[in-house]
Amino acid sequence: MRLIVAAVGRLKKGPERDLAERYRDRLAKSGRAVGFRTCELVEVGESRARDAERRKTEESIALAQLCPHGAAVALLDERGEDLSSAALSAVLQSWRDRGRPAAVLLIGGPDGVAQKLRDDAELRIAFGAATWPHQLVRIMLLEQLYRAMTILAGHPYHRA
Repeated sequence: MRLIVAAVGRLKKGPERDLAERYRDRLAKSGRAVGFRTCELVEVGESRARDAERRKTEESIALAQLCPHGAAVALLDERGEDLSSAALSAVLQSWRDRGRPAAVLLIGGPDGVAQKLRDDAELRIAFGAATWPHQLVRIMLLEQLYRAMTILAGHPYHRA
């Protein structure tokens, strides 16, 4: 199963990009042992539309185009479920075991995503009630995906 993290906006060179790449690399290596063959990080440009609704629509179209047919789609959403690491691991395991070709985890832009994309997502995930910068959300998501792989592998990285 492929893992795809698709995010609006680009991380500039620096410590945030380095940390994101470190977790993506760890995730890719540890995921292979438990049936997740790759982890791609795809960045789409922010819309330059003046109207927030138009920006959300344009960015949501770009994100939706990155979802392969049959993929499980999860959206990072402030109104989503606050999943534990073990629960996220179980969701990924379930998708893998049901033969889904990919799991796509979407991070919208500063204005959020279009309602259709929110409605179409199988899972909506929140990282608590706080508002987080998009750069940190990307890193936190990659770390949680890496942690999920270690849980599936029985590795001691995750200590509940």
